[in-house]
Amino acid sequence: MKVRIVLDILCSWSYLGLTRFGRAAERFRAEGGRVEVEFLPFHLDPTASPAGMPLKERLVQRFGAAVLDGLEHMTKVAASDGLRLDYEHAIATHTGQAHGLIAVASAQGRGEQMAERLFRAHFTDGLNVGDPTVLHRLADEIGVAWNGEDATSVSSGLRLVRELGVTGVPVFIFNGGEVLSGAQSEEVFLDSLRGAEATGPRGV
Repeated sequence: MKVRIVLDILCSWSYLGLTRFGRAAERFRAEGGRVEVEFLPFHLDPTASPAGMPLKERLVQRFGAAVLDGLEHMTKVAASDGLRLDYEHAIATHTGQAHGLIAVASAQGRGEQMAERLFRAHFTDGLNVGDPTVLHRLADEIGVAWNGEDATSVSSGLRLVRELGVTGVPVFIFNGGEVLSGAQSEEVFLDSLRGAEATGPRGV
């Protein structure tokens, strides 16, 4: 069966949601279940420059200083799941090429590992995931052969996301049926995986 995941590397809730889903998928596979993950792109900040700028500065620029109030809370929530969010060093950037890299990695059977590494690079390592040099290094680390391009799949993915009516991330679509939004618990994800396997594919 297939689970479509709509996310953006700049989104902390996407990082948390993918982490919890990944743990649920690991348990599901250990039970003998089979699941294919398809990543669909989303741009939280489509006008960001690939050159990058401090994330906190960019957030204030776009939403005002009040947006910073929620970062400490998000840091604590993520820490409870074993994730370290370093907002002091995170870099806001355009994620088009990062989404292209995930698409290429998925075609090589390493999409889930690549997405996780990109999130960690952005939120924990303070790397610019819009920088092709950084992306090539991360691709090599995961064992993905990447030529630096995959604009066609990103464009088609963005078009599909619009057709699906997705306006925020993360979103998880199970076998074309049940849709979950946000960073649900590991148990909720596991129940959805089991349920989708039992009911079979529906819709697109």
